[in-house]
Amino acid sequence: MDRKYIFDFDSTLTRVEALDVLAEITLKNRPDREEVIREIQEITNLGIDGDISFTDSLERRIKMLRAHKDHLPELIAQLRDKISKSITSNKEFFEKHADQIYVISAGFKEFINPIVAEYNIPEERVFANTFEFDDAGNIIGFDAANVLAQHNGKIECLRSLELEGQLQVIGDGYSDYVMREAGIAHKFFAYTENVHREKAARNADHITPNLDEFLFVNDLPRNLSYPKNRIKVLLLENVHPAAFENLSEDGFSVEVVAHSLPEAELIEKIKGVHVLGIRSKTQVTPKVLDAGKKLMVIGAFCIGTTQIDLDYARKKGVVVFNAPYSNTRSVVELALGEIIMLMRSVFPRSSEIHGGTWNKTAANSREIRGKNLGIVGYGNIGKQLSVLAEAMGMRVYYYDIDDKLALGNAIRCATLEDLLNVSDVVSLHVDDNPHNRNLIGARELHQMRKGSYLINLSRGFVVDIPALKSALESGWLLGAAVDVYPEEPRSNGPFQNVLQGLDNLILTPHIGGSTEEAQRDIADFVPNKIMDYINSGSTVDAVNFPNIRLPKQQNSHRFLHIHHNTPGIMAHINEILAKYNMNITGQYLSTDSDVGYVITDLDKEYNKEVVKALKAVAHTLKFRVLY
Repeated sequence: MDRKYIFDFDSTLTRVEALDVLAEITLKNRPDREEVIREIQEITNLGIDGDISFTDSLERRIKMLRAHKDHLPELIAQLRDKISKSITSNKEFFEKHADQIYVISAGFKEFINPIVAEYNIPEERVFANTFEFDDAGNIIGFDAANVLAQHNGKIECLRSLELEGQLQVIGDGYSDYVMREAGIAHKFFAYTENVHREKAARNADHITPNLDEFLFVNDLPRNLSYPKNRIKVLLLENVHPAAFENLSEDGFSVEVVAHSLPEAELIEKIKGVHVLGIRSKTQVTPKVLDAGKKLMVIGAFCIGTTQIDLDYARKKGVVVFNAPYSNTRSVVELALGEIIMLMRSVFPRSSEIHGGTWNKTAANSREIRGKNLGIVGYGNIGKQLSVLAEAMGMRVYYYDIDDKLALGNAIRCATLEDLLNVSDVVSLHVDDNPHNRNLIGARELHQMRKGSYLINLSRGFVVDIPALKSALESGWLLGAAVDVYPEEPRSNGPFQNVLQGLDNLILTPHIGGSTEEAQRDIADFVPNKIMDYINSGSTVDAVNFPNIRLPKQQNSHRFLHIHHNTPGIMAHINEILAKYNMNITGQYLSTDSDVGYVITDLDKEYNKEVVKALKAVAHTLKFRVLY
């Protein structure tokens, strides 16, 4: 089918309204600059939405601009830097389809022609207004005889061209839609990359958030294999807003839910979702993974991943990333602060004075200098705590099931019992391995020194809560700090636990890693991993998948094939590539016991039937093409 594509200029080909930019240039030395620019923008929007006549809009703006022809070179230079992002990345489309592309704009040829010429659109296919100048070069008006200077002038302009074939209009405003409404254009695409105008979007045949979507719908050559706005991201559990910003900025469609979802609700919600973002409460079960037919990747915005069935996710071809380092400093600082608060009995003294009692005493109030700190779990958090505690004068002992190199003067204990026997304070920093359930029970608590302290900022199931309550009530332990619990609410609200009300017991609502800095770091780290995987196929730092660091694509298409690790499958894949005479520029493979992941970079020109053949390979889990 022969098609013609009619583009608007302002807020479509460019990210801005050119006359608004011209106003910023011409009014820069005026004290009322911001007020005038704001008024010009309001008049612009009224004209675009059809709420005032376009002629009136244009006359009022030109009068307020006080522009000169010498301002135009600066305007053109600025507009070159303000081309819409997806227009710039799809320059090839304009080069290959130049004879089908027209620009119909209520803007002005003086600045439109130089810009669109760089996209292979000649000035004879640009239809726009022209300025009128006085002898001194001041812009004093416009050619009033031009139909585009008149209300709904785009209708008459397009009609006069008598173009054949299907006419598709791409623009941001209602003034673009009227060509469709008048029956001259066959389709109207509301272009919302830069501004969403409700009146235009409401009447559009299709809303296109970027040029990639428009090209995809029309099966035209494009920079991206699949428009990012079609990739749906679901973020649960009040993930930091920066995650939404990062993913949205990259073009994904992002939905945010403030709390976790139970299995039944998540099964319904995950249908059609490509990317799932969670924290620690949402349980990603096999049933959830089975329901997520389009699910490609899960981002855990935390350290732990036991809430996700990692093995089943891998077998479904779903990659999982977490944030193993981003909040470790926050946890360490809280642990160190709680050690000091407990050993100084700050909370009992604070409660007393809040209740009206002055009790200045040194009883059960000790310095941490010279005391023994026992760290259970000498990973990223345990090691940082070790360094900081030693710097404050504590003697550090640690226990870990793996052989970990001691930092500073820390001493490794051969058994957990050895560590408990020697420590004045025990701080738990173990992972979410199920074997750590009730790691600290009644027996272990009584292996600790009488009058010692326990801190748990790791996992709620690690400590036997009734046993801890008994140890505190009996006076065996002088104090404890608990941040995690065997059962935690899905969202903020009421909470009950048997530990509430005990003296010298610090209870916090799982906030060990909840600082503004940590949550911001996580909201940068995890989305970057997700975007690397979606955009390039890289699985570096994935917790359940073969890790592959991939080079940047260089003028090639990339085939990503995830499959069950079955003997002979790579041979079969390469047989298909050879059958279709594929010119391979690079191939990368990584496997584990269950899954194989092969990435093949190829020349851009090839028989598209090869894609169907690769998808049909037995034991294929997922396949996609990137370019």
